[in-house]
Formats: sequence, structure tokens, C-alpha cells
Amino acid sequence: MKLHVINTGNFKLDGGAMFGVVPKSLWSKTNPADESNMCNWGLRCLLIEDGNRLTLIDNGIGNKQDAKFYSHYFLNGNDTLENSMKIAGFSADDVTDMFLTHLHFDHCGGSIKYNESRTSLETVYKNAVYWSNAEHWEWAVKPNAREKPSFLKENILPIKESGQLQLIDTNNKNIIGTNEYAAGKDLGENISIMLTRGHTDAMMIPHIQYRGKTVVYMADLLPSTGHIPLPYIMGYDTRPLLSLSEKESFMKRATDEEFILFFEHDAVNECCTVQHTEKGVRLKETFTLKEYFGE
Repeated sequence: MKLHVINTGNFKLDGGAMFGVVPKSLWSKTNPADESNMCNWGLRCLLIEDGNRLTLIDNGIGNKQDAKFYSHYFLNGNDTLENSMKIAGFSADDVTDMFLTHLHFDHCGGSIKYNESRTSLETVYKNAVYWSNAEHWEWAVKPNAREKPSFLKENILPIKESGQLQLIDTNNKNIIGTNEYAAGKDLGENISIMLTRGHTDAMMIPHIQYRGKTVVYMADLLPSTGHIPLPYIMGYDTRPLLSLSEKESFMKRATDEEFILFFEHDAVNECCTVQHTEKGVRLKETFTLKEYFGE
């Protein structure tokens, strides 16, 4: 098995929205904002090379939306999904499994593209199974008013229409503490899945067993190192008190079991470990996968 970091660029979101009730005087110490109160965030994906399977976790915003849409998010940086895949030695056609933690546009927008004549939408990963789960799929295709702007039908419906969608059986799970871990039979023995429901319903957090360590793809459970203290929860979360509970349980395990936390949205830090302190769980050290594993 080998892990490849796939950077797809950066975007900006309002700092207040990203930190909820936490005052700017506190969150700006770790995530400084520009004159418009916007903070820069990463769109970092993970490619898992495991035998004859090539699994991509999330795929960024994509490039099919119009200029007005992108103007709201201030895309920046030189990285693209296609180029990062190329650097890793692969193309979209090589991907066998397209795993979507959840269906918000900044996590699944790269799933779908226009055809050459821009007359219809088609899947980017022609040879891949697209993985979601029934609970989250239903939540996304019949969105509540609060989340509707994040669930774009052009990112979602063509996946099912393509016939490439498969739904992970979230009833096949082991209960560990207050979190649910779906068995990894669908994705291989080295990947298990934690379901969370605070940010959005049935978001999937992959746990990857790699070289004797557990690498956890954090998605929106923990967007950045700046979100490690328990109250630092996004205003975007649909059930913030549930997020608090899920985060507290997870962070204890992450510390006790020395998980490597891999960030999708931290524009500066790729990975970190955490430690117990008198103030609660706090940052221990930051690093890249390459630095940690010596690859």
C-alpha cells in the first residue's frame, strides 16, 4: 500500500462561519483572515494505492461551475487535481474507487464534468465505483433549506444516472465508544469508516491502516489544526452539539491511540498528532505524510 497526497488548490471561506461561536480574537491566532474576514483553506485529497485498487478520497470543487460561482470562493494556488494525479503517476481513468466522505460541493465537485461540447454532464472517473451511503445520499438529494446551497444537483444526480454509484452498508458496523465504524468489506481490509452526524447526516471518516499507524482523513469533522479545541466548531454544522460530542469522543481516541490526522482543509498543515494537556486535547506536532513515513 502507498498513500499519495492530491492537492487540488485552495479556496476562501468566512472565518466566522468556519469557527462558529468562537470569537475572531481567538481563531485568528491560528487562521488569520484577510480584510474581508476570509480565511484560506485547502482542498486536499488522498489517493490510496493498494494492490489492484486505486481509491481516491474526495475530489475538491471541480471546474464545471461558472465564474460567478467561483468568485464567491476565491480559488487560489497552482495545484489542480489533474496535475497532482499526474505527479503521482496516475490519471482519472486509473481510479477504481471514488470515495466521497459527503456530498457538499467542495468535497465532490470534481466527480462530474461537462462533455466536450458542454451539452451534458458525465463522470470524471469512468472506471470507478462511486461510494456513498444510503442515509447520506437521501439527505443530499432531498436537502434541507440550510444545506441546499452545498448540495448541488449537478454534482450528485449524474453519479446515480451513470450506474457507477454504490452505497456502503452502514448497518454492517462495529460500535466503538459513541462512534460507529462501518466494516471495510467494501473498500478493503485496510480501510474502516466512522460515521458522524453533526456536520451533515452520515458523513464518512475513513480510517486507513498504514505501516502500523492509523491515518484518519478528517474531512469536516476537524477542518484544521485551529479546530482542535472542543468548542471550535463550524457554523456550517447542522447539529453543533452533536459535533461537540462526536469530536470529544474521537479526539480522546486519536490521542490515546496516536492517530495521524490528515487534513482536507488546513491550507498550511497536512497532518498532525494530538496530545492530552491540562486544557484538554491539544496539538502535538505537524508534518507531512512524506516526512513522517520517510517516503
